[in-house]
Amino acid sequence: MMEIKSGTLDDFFESAKETAEEVDRGRPVTRKKSIWLDTEDFIKLLKPSRIELIKILRGEKKVYISDLMERLHKSRTSVGRDLELLRKYGLVDIETEVNPSHGQKKVVRPLYGDEPIEFRVAV
Repeated sequence: MMEIKSGTLDDFFESAKETAEEVDRGRPVTRKKSIWLDTEDFIKLLKPSRIELIKILRGEKKVYISDLMERLHKSRTSVGRDLELLRKYGLVDIETEVNPSHGQKKVVRPLYGDEPIEFRVAV
């Protein structure tokens, strides 16, 4: 499971310290799949249209931005803005692919596969 957490840099280092202490004690450490976001980006990511985008991309190998525009009924600018936030935190990769006789197309490759994503915020 991938966790997306809201927190400060201090929260991140506290989590890393806990993991290091487990290693020092000789205990097996389960690999964590956590992404720490600042609170502002965490709130942006929880926007319903971005959650819908994450759901659409789930389990896909690649999706063209033009297809996402059509499925979400959004402009290229709006979809691009949403994808840029996901790319910033390593949830997607965006590449340019040659489209024979039609120039180029932007391709989105989700990096989380079918893995569940859990959103956590501590207050």
